[in-house]
Amino acid sequence: MFAARIVNVVTGLIFQIMIARSLLPKYEHEYDLWFNINDIIAYFALMAAVLPFWAMRFVARDKEGAAKTGIFANLAISAIATLIYILIIPWVTSALGISEEYLPIYLLIALYVVEFYSISALEACLQARIPHTVGYGLIVQQVGKVILGYIFIIVFQQRLLGIVIATLAAIAVQTAYYFGLLAQELKQKVKWEYVKEWLKGSVASIYGVVGGQVAALIFFMLFIYGGEGARGRLGAASIIVNVITFSSVLAFALYPKLMAERKSEDITTSLKMVLMLAIPLTVGAMVLSDSYITIFTDVYRDAALVLVVLAIDAFVGTVSTIFGTVVVGVETFDEEAKISLRQLAKSRLFKYISLPYFHSLISLPTAFFVLTNYALNQPLQAALYVGIINLLAKFAMFLVVYAMVRKIIRIDIPWKAIAKYVFAAAVMGAILYVVPHPTRISTTLATTVFGGIIYLAIIMVIDKQARTLPKNIWQEIKQRRIGNP
Repeated sequence: MFAARIVNVVTGLIFQIMIARSLLPKYEHEYDLWFNINDIIAYFALMAAVLPFWAMRFVARDKEGAAKTGIFANLAISAIATLIYILIIPWVTSALGISEEYLPIYLLIALYVVEFYSISALEACLQARIPHTVGYGLIVQQVGKVILGYIFIIVFQQRLLGIVIATLAAIAVQTAYYFGLLAQELKQKVKWEYVKEWLKGSVASIYGVVGGQVAALIFFMLFIYGGEGARGRLGAASIIVNVITFSSVLAFALYPKLMAERKSEDITTSLKMVLMLAIPLTVGAMVLSDSYITIFTDVYRDAALVLVVLAIDAFVGTVSTIFGTVVVGVETFDEEAKISLRQLAKSRLFKYISLPYFHSLISLPTAFFVLTNYALNQPLQAALYVGIINLLAKFAMFLVVYAMVRKIIRIDIPWKAIAKYVFAAAVMGAILYVVPHPTRISTTLATTVFGGIIYLAIIMVIDKQARTLPKNIWQEIKQRRIGNP
């Protein structure tokens, strides 16, 4: 999964550079619209992970027909969500002051709703049985997106329309690939009695996903009050720091393993693996923030500080994700394929999914006050303030999650390993800070590779586990090649 994410870093960056350089600075408003499209569509896709959450747990426990049932049920929900989107999107765009000339593009993106619901169900089933194949699917999507993006955005000069078409087509190819992998599962019978149990449990799931989308209202505030370029600045910086969150996929298998075995050493191992990369990625993003933001366009060079804030935010979120996985993975109230709402309400899972609402209570009123009083129509300041507010709220939620985990299971925090990672990253960061910061893509990437080599060289010398990791990876690859599990 992490190897796939690394490939996606390159392909995703190429695609985003194509977007930025086709729209900026002449069509800066359309660059804001691209992020606005993603903000809006998220509200119609918020139900996509509800049933798959339970389907994955049932598939992981070998419940017959769970995969097919989860996929079909999610497709039914997607049809309803798509219809609602098509009916109300004209009103939404009008309320946001978006020109009617962009309405066809907003209508076309409705296809993404169906695709997203399909992908969510398919990946949940794959994660439960063969999680590494999700990585292959990501590569298929990202490579296809780059090829199609070049055709529609660069060759045909379609700008925003080309971006949407390339994205939809690439996800369609990924969806077809996943369906092929689950062909045998799809031959089983649909068991609608599972859906009855999932719907009972989904009361809490819906409650959780709605909480996350309530917190995302902060991006609409930024779009409305921040002025032209505010959403684009935050969006461009977030694309760079997303690389940090990719390190969390090194703990991708932790969730099903905790459900099956509940071994605390798996948590410690996941922390080591994730932090080994999350720490240097965060330091690198902060030190070279001016170079990374310039990759997109000189127009947003002033957003380097925004990138620094979002890098810290991404690191906190990555670590928090691991502990959140622990809370969800060790929960056992549904292990008999029965879901009691009363038990659910008393579970740690329900407490965990309530956290986004507390995040919103902190971030939304604060952001509204700050944006309307101190950053109205000031794109840079608005993006920076929103980033800081989100960071503070996320850190507060992390402390709560950590406290919950401490009460659930004993975890040996690998402090010695973390100290080694911090030391190596600090040396790397110091060297990168003093060398000239490039502004061209090729030299920026070369400097990034240089920093990575420095970090890896130090880690290989001072950390035994890092030295044995390549050998373990190669053994795993050989086992896969000869067909061993």
